[in-house]
Amino acid sequence: MLYRSLLAAASLLGLAAAQVHTDCNPMQKDCPADPAFGTDHVFQFNSTPSSNLWETTAGTVQYDANNGAAFTIKKQGDSPTIRTKFYFFFGRTEIWLKVAGGRGIVSSVMWLSDDLDEVDWEFLGSNKSFASTNYFGKGLQDFRNGGMHPMSGMQDDFHNYTTVWTKQQIDWFIDGNHVRTLLANDANNTLNYPQTPMRMSIGIWAGGDPSLPEGTRQWAGGDTDYAAGPYTMRVQKAQVTDFSSGKEYSFGDRSGSWQSIKIAGGNSTAFEALNQVPEKSIGQKWDALPGGAKVGVYAGGGAVAAIAVSTLLYYLIRQRRLGAKEAKAAGDRAEAERLEMEQFKKQGIDPDGFAEHGQEYDAREMHSSGMSDADSYHVPETIPADPLSSWGAGAGVGVAAGAAAAMRPAQSPRSPAPSSHRDNHGPGGPRGFDFGVPPSPMVRSQSPMMRSQSPGMPPQGPLPSPRGQMRSDSAPNAYSRMGSPGPQGGYGPARMQSPGPMGPPRSFTDNYQQGYRGNQGGYR
Repeated sequence: MLYRSLLAAASLLGLAAAQVHTDCNPMQKDCPADPAFGTDHVFQFNSTPSSNLWETTAGTVQYDANNGAAFTIKKQGDSPTIRTKFYFFFGRTEIWLKVAGGRGIVSSVMWLSDDLDEVDWEFLGSNKSFASTNYFGKGLQDFRNGGMHPMSGMQDDFHNYTTVWTKQQIDWFIDGNHVRTLLANDANNTLNYPQTPMRMSIGIWAGGDPSLPEGTRQWAGGDTDYAAGPYTMRVQKAQVTDFSSGKEYSFGDRSGSWQSIKIAGGNSTAFEALNQVPEKSIGQKWDALPGGAKVGVYAGGGAVAAIAVSTLLYYLIRQRRLGAKEAKAAGDRAEAERLEMEQFKKQGIDPDGFAEHGQEYDAREMHSSGMSDADSYHVPETIPADPLSSWGAGAGVGVAAGAAAAMRPAQSPRSPAPSSHRDNHGPGGPRGFDFGVPPSPMVRSQSPMMRSQSPGMPPQGPLPSPRGQMRSDSAPNAYSRMGSPGPQGGYGPARMQSPGPMGPPRSFTDNYQQGYRGNQGGYR
């Protein structure tokens, strides 16, 4: 508790020192110029004032639209205060203020210059019958400077407290009633007369804090009872008038007299901030347009709207047409698939039996039906590295094997073989060659099978055209489609393509009746 009291005492002593403190005293050294106000303005405290013109030097001030700024002491050490950032050199201020009650509570309005000239309004919370005024020159304290002015209702409502300051005298007013005058010559022959540029502070503090000197506490009306608080002073508005005009004020010497003050010409930053033309709202800009411009805006807006609507309609119609076209295409595909399925059903074909490259070869079913490896079609195991270099012999063997398979008695035809041989040389052999020999239907023999190697047996499948009408490949040395014998008596290389859809199983007799003639292993 003692530590907290010491902190509060230090803060209040700091406040008292701040009231008579200056960052740079021009009577002792050269100091920066002070920004001038150079204008007249009424500040409404129903909202936070501009930070370019006002600053909070202690505590927190609350701003209310109905009651203005609230300066409140809730506990020991509170002393909310605001201050102008600008200076005025001779001038006038008016404050609409409601005094805070409470023993030892001081509501105040103070002017202070860099060389510690001072002019005050002070209101004691313990005294509802008098308002006090005061002044100091160059920081010199004199108890005879104060004045007491009878009034009533200061804690019940807002009252106007006005001060007018010239180089000849200072006048104080309460609600327009003149209550005091100080002549310059009466202030120690002007030596203690406030006469240098000043700025204004508004705040509240506890002059009766137990940590302050006894004389201060007695002047404030006694010790402050914080438990009986909070204590609030309210300020509704303030008007400030600078009797000088210029950009800034500076001290020309160390005398501290009004004659030493230099005024820089031009508009002050405060003047420019207060007189800046606010940006017009959209409604105000519209109202400022001439009638012809408004008509043009309406016409342009209508054109833009028409273009937007047209674009939207075009897009919707286009999307509708695309959708209809896609729907029709989908319907056509579905109808085509339906017709294809009906055709398959009429032909007794199960569409689910097809794979990507034709009907599946079901080895398990063949094995269970009695088909052995000896019944399957084989190409000789030994094939030269280049199958096309010795094509004649290999082709002849393939044709003979195909003819032998065709002469086996048929008992139960199996599913057609794939459209092309996937493995022409057994496991591990080259893949992808089409020898041009249509595979014969797989049949199972009633008796052990014997392989015929007769060279006179023709291959199963469509017969070739007569030799003179054979279709040749584009290459000069290419042979015809398994029709004419190769240079060594065999058959030339076949075109690398699948033989196409396979017809029903055909016998040797059918082939003979369609024009086939055996001529020592050749064709006519």
